[in-house]
Amino acid sequence: MTDRIEGYAAAVFDVASAEGVLDRVEREFFALGKAVESQPELREALTDPRIPADRKQSILDDLLGGRASDVTVALVEFIVRAGRGRDLPAIADALAARVAASRDREVAEVRTAVPLDDETVARLSEALGRATGKQVEVRVVVDPSVVGGVVARVGDTVIDGSVRRRLESLREILQSR
Repeated sequence: MTDRIEGYAAAVFDVASAEGVLDRVEREFFALGKAVESQPELREALTDPRIPADRKQSILDDLLGGRASDVTVALVEFIVRAGRGRDLPAIADALAARVAASRDREVAEVRTAVPLDDETVARLSEALGRATGKQVEVRVVVDPSVVGGVVARVGDTVIDGSVRRRLESLREILQSR
């Protein structure tokens, strides 16, 4: 992670903390970061220097208006105006890691095909904590390519419990016979 990314994440952390909305801002940045990461058209719209600043502002208003806190909106606008829209996913990841570290935890990014309810997230957090030996904060990313099951990443550890991985394992077993 570059110093620039860490610097933006630290600034977002400090502002959100001072405003008393750190948890909300971190969740909103995480969701926005994943949206920018997974949607090339959105990423291009926010980063193309040929697109005027007022058009980018309009895109952000459509995307965040009424759904994100004023603090999140202002910070995202600042980052995009500074020409760092492409860095939003990395800034969001660094912010999530910084927030988790402030609580002596690590971020567990969990990809599933469908949204998870709070009870399932709590059970998953507990199971990932046992599996990794770390206290974790789960961030769920809905990813239809997972098909079924979950794929979790905690730091450098990846736990692939997806249906796709199970089918690949079964195919390998059958082919080796």
